[in-house]
Amino acid sequence: MDRDWVEGVRSLLEAPSPAVLTTYRKDGSALVSPVWFRWSDDAFEVVIAAGDLKLAHLARDPRCVLVAFEAVRPFRGVEARGVAELVECDVSSIRAQIAGRYLGADDGARFAAERTKPGVLLRLRADDPRVWDLSGILPLASVSSERGSRG
Repeated sequence: MDRDWVEGVRSLLEAPSPAVLTTYRKDGSALVSPVWFRWSDDAFEVVIAAGDLKLAHLARDPRCVLVAFEAVRPFRGVEARGVAELVECDVSSIRAQIAGRYLGADDGARFAAERTKPGVLLRLRADDPRVWDLSGILPLASVSSERGSRG
């Protein structure tokens, strides 16, 4: 798979971007949950706490979808669909790294240290992602809107 798409959204993948993970219930309906993630070795990684309903869904049906996106210009996004790899391991350092992206290093470490449940690492490769960038269709930002509350 051509990895050129990664360069076009690298800052999104490295930022504390919003993301949602979709898993599937026994009846086939979707459960969409907000998640924190990191991009590592051509895969999205998410730590899921032991006992979380998402793990039960993935044990029964390992298919999932992760969408990471920007809520500000240029409104880029990536959707990865596939079969989750669930890795049983000590997720302490991974949990701290991911939380640190969203909360800052100190608060991320504190957040991870306060988690009492062990976790499972979900890895979802982005082998054939859907990538979008709305910058080409957005109106140019006006000077007054760029100033926002500063003006």
